[in-house]
Amino acid sequence: MSNQIDQLTTNQAGHLEIGGCDTLDLAKEYGTPLVVYDVKSIRDQIHHFQKVFEDNDVDYAVSYASKAFACIAMFQLINQEHGHIDVVSGGELYTAIQAGFPMDHVSFHGNNKSREELEMAVDHQIGVIMLDNFHEIDLLKQVLEERNSHINVMLRVTPGVSAHTHEYDQTGQVDSKFGFDLKSGQARQALDQVLADPRMTMLGIHAHIGSQIFEVKGFEMAATTLVDTLGDWHEEIGYTAKVVNVGGGFGIRYTQADDPIAPEMFVDAIVKAIKKRTHELGLPMPAVWIEPGRSIAGPAGYNLYTVGSRKDVPGIRSYVTVDGGMGDNIRPALYQAKYEAVLAKNPKAPIKETVRVAGKYCESGDILIQKQDLPATQPGDVLAMLATGAYGYAMASNYNRNPRPAVVFVENGHSQVAIKRESFEDLVHLDEPFNLSD
Repeated sequence: MSNQIDQLTTNQAGHLEIGGCDTLDLAKEYGTPLVVYDVKSIRDQIHHFQKVFEDNDVDYAVSYASKAFACIAMFQLINQEHGHIDVVSGGELYTAIQAGFPMDHVSFHGNNKSREELEMAVDHQIGVIMLDNFHEIDLLKQVLEERNSHINVMLRVTPGVSAHTHEYDQTGQVDSKFGFDLKSGQARQALDQVLADPRMTMLGIHAHIGSQIFEVKGFEMAATTLVDTLGDWHEEIGYTAKVVNVGGGFGIRYTQADDPIAPEMFVDAIVKAIKKRTHELGLPMPAVWIEPGRSIAGPAGYNLYTVGSRKDVPGIRSYVTVDGGMGDNIRPALYQAKYEAVLAKNPKAPIKETVRVAGKYCESGDILIQKQDLPATQPGDVLAMLATGAYGYAMASNYNRNPRPAVVFVENGHSQVAIKRESFEDLVHLDEPFNLSD
């Protein structure tokens, strides 16, 4: 049994409990598949990050990377804890607006922001736009001139640091679709263009080296590279940055094979590296921003499924199928992400077999867990998949015309719907009848 499973909370009946709520009761009340978020877990992780900065006595922002999971309730929760958010689309920005989130605490990322998205950002005077390429600089100039407006900006740069993670999760290396390259001089050219525009206020630079990273060294190297770059810019043209944004990507535990350090330990190492290098270069200490998403939402999330059919292949394996799958969590099918699951009615029951947990979608690749040790299961049992809070619902689809699940927040024994379950009617409400004539 993994450390993650050992730490699960059970009630007097032996049932898995999340946020003081019995998971069997949640499944009965809201149906399955169901996404459940432990609100206290989210609050606690934000507090852990904040404490690191305060202990190091530096100005900071903990900016939740909302691509991990975004909805109105989530943004309102982040605001309660005095966090910032970063958005990567007009849809995420619109959600933040509808949530009443303070716009000066919003950062806008993305490598192909449209004119309409930039207009929305400028019209609502968001905190900062992260410039990603020269086309975007030109586009933003046009928008600012048309609206006679000003905006804070930062440059996203690629520091040439490759994270030890899945290829799709690496974003800080030179060969990346994101950001201005430092080595070729692109970033300096972008800096000159921004500083020449009186409508843009250049706050600093940003880098994101990847996702699900377990090693501190890459972050320390990236942080040092960013400060060295600022040192060069200060010496060459007198530019002094107010902010160094080191992104996120702090790894979490999904299975027994994962052995991450606490996410806040990454931040402590980053802050100390920036402090050290700015002191060596004689630069003023900038504010340090981070953008954790997975490490805030991931461990707080659970997917509840109901067991349905079973298939035993003699001498090979057994399949246990649940009522969800790649439509609500595509990560296992997309890039072989691994998870653990437990039997909700008794997560610490003796193991009886190893099964493959399959989804209901019409794809052979719809496998949620390749090998899972479980007690004996039967149709109607509830399985809880752990640490599903990041990039599960956020990447959900209506494949096979299946409705997306409900999302429920739980805290102190209370639960509330954060996102309603889709209905069959929802699936067709944008459809139009065929009316072309021959």
